[in-house]
Amino acid sequence: MSTVKKIIIVVILLCAIAGVIGWIYHKHHQERESVMMLYGNVDIREVNLGFRVAGRLAKLVYDEGDKVKGGDVIAKLDDEPYRNQVASARAQVESLRERLKLREKGNRPQEIAQARSLVRERKAFAANARRLFQRSENTLAIKGISAQERDNAEAAYREAEARFTSARENLALLEAGFRVEDIAQAGADLAQAEAALASAELQVKDAVLIAPSNGAILTRAQEAGAILQAGTTVFTVSLQNPVWVRAYVPEPSLGRIHPGAKVEIYTDSRPDKSYRGQIGYISPRAEFTPKTVETPELRTALVYRLRIVVENPDEGLRQGMPVTIKLAGN
Repeated sequence: MSTVKKIIIVVILLCAIAGVIGWIYHKHHQERESVMMLYGNVDIREVNLGFRVAGRLAKLVYDEGDKVKGGDVIAKLDDEPYRNQVASARAQVESLRERLKLREKGNRPQEIAQARSLVRERKAFAANARRLFQRSENTLAIKGISAQERDNAEAAYREAEARFTSARENLALLEAGFRVEDIAQAGADLAQAEAALASAELQVKDAVLIAPSNGAILTRAQEAGAILQAGTTVFTVSLQNPVWVRAYVPEPSLGRIHPGAKVEIYTDSRPDKSYRGQIGYISPRAEFTPKTVETPELRTALVYRLRIVVENPDEGLRQGMPVTIKLAGN
């Protein structure tokens, strides 16, 4: 083979190699252009837990670093004062309930029968006093008695009539029963007492502190025996869910993202493990890039804040941890 042919072959091979390298570079460059890289920090919600009522702290079930599940009892107050209030309120409810029944049913038949007997007795007594008074009137006309005796007979008659009238009116009241207003008042008193009982029972429940969801105890702020005011923080809990990522996107890239877009999230501690997530919120307000975002080219640029919901969080994501977000371009 001649030298010229060898040179031609070498040139052809070099051109082919350069073409392949150019094609690979172009493809890689396109792939890089199609993937948006964002930077942000993990945002795990924390909650300060305390009792809604005051009291003496009787028991702490967990300590710092312990894992808790939603619904777990994590602390208790001494609830004896509140249980005593429940017993008192329940007794008041029973008393007022019986009073309402009495108002609704009216008086007992025995009481009405007794009142009728009294009416008959006083009616007969008034009739007899009336006859004595009339007889004294006639006797006085013929001067058979003195005027004083006649006046005494009239007084006795008037008294008997008054006592008869009183007994008759009392019978009418017993037969009519209680007024509608009395029944309504008794019902209102019962409702008020039942509300007080419900409040006392709720205070007993509030003497038990329950974890709102799965998480980990970050801080144990109190010890057993402490006297607490309502709302005093006992535990600070880091919630397992939701786990979010705060990230920022420059204005020119807003058109490439939208709520619901899927992303992959990477941490520096485990770069080979990715977390799935989706964009849940895009702020409508521009702001300057926070210093925590390590992207020098965006230091002075206006950006928009994103909230990314992590779909498969684990213990590898910690509060404030910097992360890298990859978003496939459209």
